[in-house]
Amino acid sequence: MNKTKQKIRNGEVALGGWMLIPHPAIAELMAGEGFDWIAVDMEHAAVELSQIEQIERALRPSGCDLFVRLDGVNPVLAKHVLDAGAKGVIVPSVMSPEDADTMAAAVRYPPQGNRGTSLSRALDYGRDFSDYIRRHNDEVFVAVMLEHYLAAERADEILARPGIDAAFIGPYDLSASLGIAGQLDHPDVLAAEQKILAACRRQGIAPGYHVVPPERKRIDERIAAGYRFIGCSLDTQLIMSGCRALLKK
Repeated sequence: MNKTKQKIRNGEVALGGWMLIPHPAIAELMAGEGFDWIAVDMEHAAVELSQIEQIERALRPSGCDLFVRLDGVNPVLAKHVLDAGAKGVIVPSVMSPEDADTMAAAVRYPPQGNRGTSLSRALDYGRDFSDYIRRHNDEVFVAVMLEHYLAAERADEILARPGIDAAFIGPYDLSASLGIAGQLDHPDVLAAEQKILAACRRQGIAPGYHVVPPERKRIDERIAAGYRFIGCSLDTQLIMSGCRALLKK
């Protein structure tokens, strides 16, 4: 069982780092500080599949889980990143129960899903074939991103679908969908977030949130509000904030 899924099942909080810079050294540095998971962003960063493999190799000794934020509801890309060694996917722009069903099936082998079998590196090129196939459907992690106000309206329908572990709020896209991009404290944004959070509680899904500013107090606020799958800033933000602190007079 991957670390993140076990913590979620135990009702604990799983904290993750977020990578826009697709370099194994960044992954090593972040994992070494104790993150439960690292997400590599294939939606908004220039990331190649070969880099996913390299990052997975860098993370493996730490026990930190590798997740990939896909470029959309994309079953083919999900198959590729899992074959490369990722332990789960974060799916952006999920708008309907059908989207959730598509991705829950895409990451699992029959009879629960329709992922194709292979002798890829995730299966140790075939040496781990039987054991990987046996345990994978239970271990793979799927987080859907509800980042549009219309998705928030359908949160209960979406999260009632089987095979979803977490619902992740993308606050900037959520605010943009309401025509108030970046106004994260606007009442309409907060109301949409509460709809998603309440649906998570009703459906038994771990609520997730991406806290972009590199400030621990903001993470603690989300934990206190009940979020259990939390992205902690970005590699780019962490580098910039460190530089600013160093250069501040």
